[in-house]
Amino acid sequence: MSALDFDLSDQGFWAKPMAEREAAFDRLRALDTPAFFEEMEVSFAPKGPGYHALVRHADILEASRNPEVFSSGQGGATNIPDMPAEFAEYFGSMINMDDPRHARLRRIVSRAFTPKMIKQFEAGVDAAAASIVDDLVATGPGCDFVTEVAARLPLKIICDMMGIPEKDYGYIFERSNLILGGFDPEYTGGDVTKIAERLLAAGMELQHLVQDLAAHRRENPTADLTSALVNANIDGERLSLQELGSFFILLVVAGNETTRNAISYGMRLLSNHPAQRALLTQDLDARLPGAVEEIVRLASPVNFMRRKVTRDHEMNGNLYRTGEKVVLFYWAANRDERVFTDPHAFDITRDPNPHVGYGGPGPHFCLGAHLARREITVMLRELLRRLPHLRAGKPDRLHSSFINGIKHMECTF
Repeated sequence: MSALDFDLSDQGFWAKPMAEREAAFDRLRALDTPAFFEEMEVSFAPKGPGYHALVRHADILEASRNPEVFSSGQGGATNIPDMPAEFAEYFGSMINMDDPRHARLRRIVSRAFTPKMIKQFEAGVDAAAASIVDDLVATGPGCDFVTEVAARLPLKIICDMMGIPEKDYGYIFERSNLILGGFDPEYTGGDVTKIAERLLAAGMELQHLVQDLAAHRRENPTADLTSALVNANIDGERLSLQELGSFFILLVVAGNETTRNAISYGMRLLSNHPAQRALLTQDLDARLPGAVEEIVRLASPVNFMRRKVTRDHEMNGNLYRTGEKVVLFYWAANRDERVFTDPHAFDITRDPNPHVGYGGPGPHFCLGAHLARREITVMLRELLRRLPHLRAGKPDRLHSSFINGIKHMECTF
């Protein structure tokens, strides 16, 4: 640490300009051994022993493929401090579990979250994107691209899939912002000591909403995902109401927040790189899939996941001991010069593009990656075809170490 003049555990680091963040991770990847950082003190958990920062693509891949060594369930994956017991009721989803509990939940969810069900809602993605652009055209330029465009599509699709009425969209949007608001004063109210309280309240409210819906769907099933999940019986196994609530929070947070940030970053990147935008629009259908992958690589909406080492293990020449924590920085791995030529460049023709924007390989790879790609593709296609002169302004970034988010961004056309 003596050679580094920055600290990944310092929340101030995550408020620095993007160029400074990139330079810091460039330095970390150049080290012979992953840097070790002390954990910050938080009000809701005891201070932990610190963590190794995994920033190279090869380390992320290997750790992801070895969940029996790099555990998600020992203290949670979505936070660096160990998750307090009271948090597990709302945020103890399968992303924070190991097998066999993880396998059981994923098996039940996967049977309900089928390609057939996803396909059922794909037509809705096209219609929703068209409606959003209709509203944008009617309202005129000067809008907040995040709240009026990027956030609306994934939120509507997830709510439609779950069978949640439109009147609850705003309620869910506000609470998902609170859950992933990090240390951002817009969501904390400027009082970081209340973060745990706000998190728990938002989690409880979302869980109550979906549990009330589930109770109704158990007696009155429809064609939505809530009905499929609450009535799923896979080899005699069912989701409990608590498991259903935690899965919904995972869906609304992972599927809503991350996709909206990818769409926002996509429009920002295309606005900042007119040559790439021109190349894309010359053959939109052929080049859009590659552009979406490159957008997800550079956006990396989830900065990291954390793992705990279950036994002494050597990986890529470095020894990790039982009980140590490692943090998988996907954002940094997606800029690894060993894997990506000119990694900071935006290149929609990049091929291959083995990014880890949906997580690394293994059991925790994003269950909704296909749907996320579909939503990003459809929204950008609709915007580029109908509003070819739309430009995104300077982003107002989320102050969070976990989510690489954009809160607000003006757009003109």
